[in-house]
Amino acid sequence: MSEHSSVEPRTNKKPSNSQLLLAAIAVVALIIVAVFVLANKESKPADNTKFRQDVVVPEETPKTVVNTARQDAEETKKAEITVNVDPEPVPDVIEEPVTNVTEPESRPAEPVEPVLPSLDDSDMSVRDSVASYLSKQAMELLVTEDMVRRSVVFIDNLAQGKVAKKHYPVSKPADNFMVIEDDLIITDPNSFERYTPYVNMLNSMSTAQLVRLYEQYKPLISEAYEEIGYNGNEFDYTLQEALGELLETPIPESNLPLIQESVTYKYAYAEWEQLSDAQKLFLRMGPENMKKAKKRLQAFQRAIAN
Repeated sequence: MSEHSSVEPRTNKKPSNSQLLLAAIAVVALIIVAVFVLANKESKPADNTKFRQDVVVPEETPKTVVNTARQDAEETKKAEITVNVDPEPVPDVIEEPVTNVTEPESRPAEPVEPVLPSLDDSDMSVRDSVASYLSKQAMELLVTEDMVRRSVVFIDNLAQGKVAKKHYPVSKPADNFMVIEDDLIITDPNSFERYTPYVNMLNSMSTAQLVRLYEQYKPLISEAYEEIGYNGNEFDYTLQEALGELLETPIPESNLPLIQESVTYKYAYAEWEQLSDAQKLFLRMGPENMKKAKKRLQAFQRAIAN
């Protein structure tokens, strides 16, 4: 070996105690960090109770999953079935002849006839019916007792030219019969005025109203007519006879002279005196009242004859 070359001996140095301590602290720190990380991954975060109370989470509506492929397949299958099914044959329609059916014509409802009372209890019904056509003043002229029977008997006597004085259907005039005595005895024209209220009462009712009253109480009139010995259905003829008796009474054109017999008077001329009692009673009304009364009686006679 050369004397100039020198080799230093290899010496093994040991770490100091301070270095070892630092290394140990570093290892422990790493271990602690690893344990903390693993612990955070495994633990679940705590629920925030206050947050859950204040926040309302909307409920999720479950969504229906529609299998469109399956629907398309079913529709295709139905279409194939429809195409393959043969249409049913349509039967031939046979047209039947149309028959014109004539509907019956609608008829108006027939009026319901009022139920009539018995003949004995008919006065109130007759009086109320007549009162619906007449004034209160005119009603005071009527005798309202046994009205149907009284009228039937009076008309039956008129048809025979008689006057049934006990069966007058109206009250007698309040004033007495008066005459004017001069060279001739004639009827005082004021006496004719006694009958004017009766003629006015007759004319205050129309012909239709007179017919309506007669038809309404005809069953009771027929019953009353049977009570005096006649056929009830024949009263129409009797009424026509009574009307004819009055209508045949001539209307004088001038004053008719009278002759006094005791307390009564009779006509001086035979053609007037020979008239029936019913016609002479009609004469007492005077020419003007007779004309008015005849006009209404003629219309009533024609109406009940139809």
